[in-house]
Amino acid sequence: MQKLKNRPKFQFGLFLVTIGIVYGDIGTSPMYVMKSILEGNGGIREIDEMFIIGSLSLVIWTITLLTTIKYVLIAMKADNDGEGGIFSLYSLVRDCGKWLIIPAMLGGAALLADGVLTPAVTVTTAVEGLRSMESMNRFLGSGQWKVVIITLVIITAMFSAQHAGTSRIGKAFGPVMLIWFSFLGITGLAHIFSFPVVLRAFNPVYAVRVLLSPANKLGFMILGSVFLATTGAEALYSDMGHVGKENIYFSWPFVKLCLILNYLGQGAWIIQNQGNTELFSVLDLNPFFLMLPTVLRPFAVLLGAAAAVIASQALITGSYTLVSEAILLDLLPHLEIRYPSETKGQIYINAVNIVLWIGCSLVVLYFRSGARMESAYGLAITVTMLMTTVLLSVFLYSVRKRKVLAFLILGAFGVLESVFFISSLGKFTHGGYVTVILTLVLLALMLVWYRGTQLERKYSTRLEIRKHVNSLVSLHEDEEIPLLTNNLVYLDAESNRELIDRDILYSILDKDAKRAQAYWFVNVHVLHEPYTMNYELETYGTDCIFRIRLNLGFKCSQRINVYLRQIVQDLQQSGELPQQEKKYSIYGKSTVGTFKFCIIHKTVTTKTELSSLDEFILNTKYSIRKIAGSKERWYGLDTSSLIIENVPLITGAKSDGRIHRALQTEEEQQA
Repeated sequence: MQKLKNRPKFQFGLFLVTIGIVYGDIGTSPMYVMKSILEGNGGIREIDEMFIIGSLSLVIWTITLLTTIKYVLIAMKADNDGEGGIFSLYSLVRDCGKWLIIPAMLGGAALLADGVLTPAVTVTTAVEGLRSMESMNRFLGSGQWKVVIITLVIITAMFSAQHAGTSRIGKAFGPVMLIWFSFLGITGLAHIFSFPVVLRAFNPVYAVRVLLSPANKLGFMILGSVFLATTGAEALYSDMGHVGKENIYFSWPFVKLCLILNYLGQGAWIIQNQGNTELFSVLDLNPFFLMLPTVLRPFAVLLGAAAAVIASQALITGSYTLVSEAILLDLLPHLEIRYPSETKGQIYINAVNIVLWIGCSLVVLYFRSGARMESAYGLAITVTMLMTTVLLSVFLYSVRKRKVLAFLILGAFGVLESVFFISSLGKFTHGGYVTVILTLVLLALMLVWYRGTQLERKYSTRLEIRKHVNSLVSLHEDEEIPLLTNNLVYLDAESNRELIDRDILYSILDKDAKRAQAYWFVNVHVLHEPYTMNYELETYGTDCIFRIRLNLGFKCSQRINVYLRQIVQDLQQSGELPQQEKKYSIYGKSTVGTFKFCIIHKTVTTKTELSSLDEFILNTKYSIRKIAGSKERWYGLDTSSLIIENVPLITGAKSDGRIHRALQTEEEQQA
């Protein structure tokens, strides 16, 4: 998936990539939406014509209102230098209120939970399509264990290939999905010709009627199944930066047309076969496959499986992007990010890949069938959509100053998505609780990390650096102390160039005086923009003390050692930093000397002023940090020369009283 600079304009090649990458999730929904609606109302024997037309109307207008109007026409206007998604949207509004971090974290956690469920439900449903062929149905038997095994093999193969990147596979995504959507449209159109009455579904009156109809046994809860038709809308917004919004604007009408034609075709087939007694006993009846001629079903199963893998691939790589953005916004622990190809947009996070693979496998083993997974599917996305609506309304109100539109968006879509959320909660006891548990676990992780960071900032002591410049310069010039390194580098979270973490100065001056030719205090500032890279410099009137602020876009890697070497060369050329003679090197003499990076880890000691809850949060954060990986690997310093120091976060522990010297007895004094 190639990220193109300057918000690329329409190109046919990018049109194909858009079809393959952006619409993978929503493109597989015809395989399970009508199936879920039928199962929720007792199967094909229990429905009538008006129920199906009303259900189709609900599907059509849900896609129109949520996907077309909210995301394509409105949300895509709220882009962050061409990037979309809930964390990009939060970056635009985070200065508008501290409370906005809650909807951002909740929406992000729910979207990651969806990343676990999507591969499981799409691949399982595609494999279950084998039952539409008589020979394969006999092979699979009445049980589900063979379906589970085939699904697990596909999922395992898919996750095993992630480390190599998706550039080669990605080139095939577009043509395959173009064939898929064309197949959806053509097969649906064929059945519409045989029963054009289903075209009445375009009238929204039928959507309202079915909600109140006694034929609808679920009432408003049917919306939980209908909502599955638009689960890929959030992914559409998140993937906007990969291809440019112009390509989405151009391709979405084609995609929407193919989807609606297929839904209408399935509806026509269901109505025509509602009295077919042979279908009453079919296990996991799926109109998507059964409406096809027998000769086409093997092709449909293979194409559906390919589309399911592509949809899953899009969610997996989207999860990597989502996690990387959360890390750079300090909502998740630092994890090692790899770039498996020369394409800037492709990233790979091994820890996320393992967690997703385990999560997907456990979901498949637990639910075993696509029908049961559909009960859990969709609930997470309703949460994400609601949170996106909140952030989008704040963006329109506070940033764009479109106050009337902001209230309209919040009122209309907030109510609509709340109804979908409540209806999806009807699935809670049937599997929706899995979604809730996944979301809450991820949300708790974000809350612990965010609150822990706040506590670290609260209890960290800052000193005025200018008061200690003379001491640093004197140490730099004191030849009685052995030279530790040419460049001694500390990472400091303090953005104010006049302040510095006390522990850094203590490390240099008190904890074994560290003499260096140059002291570097580096602060990494994550920008709202995705790809900007520049730095700010303060020397305090010296040629040996440098305060660097690296301004990096939230999608840029943070390889500090690479940036520092470039900065040293810049300052030497400008005369602000003396030449550093490096005599011995396999590359010959150099004017850039050696580097040592001092990493200071905060710890929580016993008997501090912290409350029990805050102490638990900090200890939990530090435990997570150990599991997630080291800060030095995140900053690309794992191959650099390092000094690791552990210091207490709070030095003023509660006193147990002053210790006194014991008085000696007369016998002890005489002895």
